[in-house]
Formats: sequence, structure tokens, C-alpha cells
Amino acid sequence: MLVNGKLQDTIAIMDRGFQYGDGLFETIEVRANQPIFLEQHLQRLNNDSQRLLLPKLNLDLLRSEISELCQNAGNAVLKIIVTRGEGGRGYRQPENIEPTRVLSLHPFPDYPKNYYTDGIVARVCNARLGLNPTLSGMKHLNRLEQIMARAEWNDAAIQEGIMLDFNERVIEGTMTNLFYAKNGELFTASLNLCGIAGILRGWIFEQMRVNEQDFFLDDLREADEIFVCNSVIGIWAVRELEKCRYTVGKITRQLQLALEVAKYHV
Repeated sequence: MLVNGKLQDTIAIMDRGFQYGDGLFETIEVRANQPIFLEQHLQRLNNDSQRLLLPKLNLDLLRSEISELCQNAGNAVLKIIVTRGEGGRGYRQPENIEPTRVLSLHPFPDYPKNYYTDGIVARVCNARLGLNPTLSGMKHLNRLEQIMARAEWNDAAIQEGIMLDFNERVIEGTMTNLFYAKNGELFTASLNLCGIAGILRGWIFEQMRVNEQDFFLDDLREADEIFVCNSVIGIWAVRELEKCRYTVGKITRQLQLALEVAKYHV
């Protein structure tokens, strides 16, 4: 683990990331020592840091530290955290902000192969996403809504929970973005009020036309195929949601195969 470029595993107790969740994070697949879609992750981190009014990030320094940390990583998960650094009690930002950056490696999760080939079972969560256009799309450190949603089940037969907002719009999974296909068209939620704009979500937009709009549970019940995605799991079809069953469809398979090709050419 690197904290501001030094090998250590502690941060200051007055760090605003710990005190207030005042920061951002990225979770990146590492395959054969190579961080996948690294530049896309760094670009999102840079863009969102500007939205949070953090000082400009030194991306070259981050690239150097990432290279150092991942040189013998094999297959792993790289997590990058950037906080506003240390500050006193209270919400007011320090006058001189010195961000804290934390880079850590974690074992790659050993998900069963059939999640990829046959799809997963999902449920609808009771916890709702609050509406906040100031923070929408951003992968900030405040993830209590997802934590509360994930606490709703312990059944190992269920792999993901689907989250709605307070207007009952379907937004995303607890750890994923969600897409559905109907009559050969692909749909995903608008994230203008809440939700996280994932890196794979953006990659899918580059592969094919996506209808970005509001939709509801009834739309999912009538879908031909549903899948969820993030940078670590890739793309998983949803084969069952609230007693509705789905096949692993053509669009899902097409994107899964295209993603595997893309990873080998990063």
C-alpha cells in the first residue's frame, strides 16, 4: 500500500476522508500486472476531483506510483483513494489543501464462472437513492446508501441488489450499472440526479447506441435481457429478478466478447 508515495498502511486521524468521506475512489482490475482502462479511470478521477474543488491532480505522479505498485501484482484489484487531506473539526475546507492519495492492491475476487456464462439472480432493494445533482455520477467516498442496501440480504443465491431512487426510477445495482434490452434496443438509466457513472458504462456507450432515460420496474419485467456491469466483474447477465426470468441475450453476449477483446488491447 502506498500513502502519498510511501509504503505504509495508516493515514492521519484528522484526514477528511475519514472524518467526512470527503474524497473520491476508483476500483480497477489489474490483469497480468496491467491496470485495465487505467486512463479512463484517471480521467474520471481527475474530472470528479475538479467537481469536488480539489487541487489539480498530478496524473503523471499517480501513473508512476501505480506502475510501481502493480509491477508484480499479477491479477488483482487496485484501489485509488484521493481525499481532501487533513483538516480541523467542521465542514469548512482548509485554506491550504494537501490531498491524501492512497493506492492499495487486493486479491482479485474469485467469482464462480457461471455468473458470467449463465447470469445471476438479483433482487430489488428497499433502500432508496437520494437525489443530488451536485454529486450525481460521481464515485465519491460517501457510499452509505449502497451499504444499507447491501445489508438487506445474506442469501448467497442472490448476487446483486437493484436500487431505485425516491421517484421509483430504476438507477443501478449496489455495485454495478444496469442495462436492459428490448426489441433490439439497449437502455440504461439517466444519472442526472443520482447514481455512479461507471467506467464500463461509458465503454458500452462507445460500443453501441444506448437510450439513456428514466425507466421503472415494469420496464424491467418486460425486458428481453438485463445485465449489470462494473470494472471488476465485467458484464453479468441477470437471469432472474423478483421471480421474472431472462435469457442471456445476444446483446449481452456481444458486449461480453467485445470487452474481453478490449482488455487484451489496453
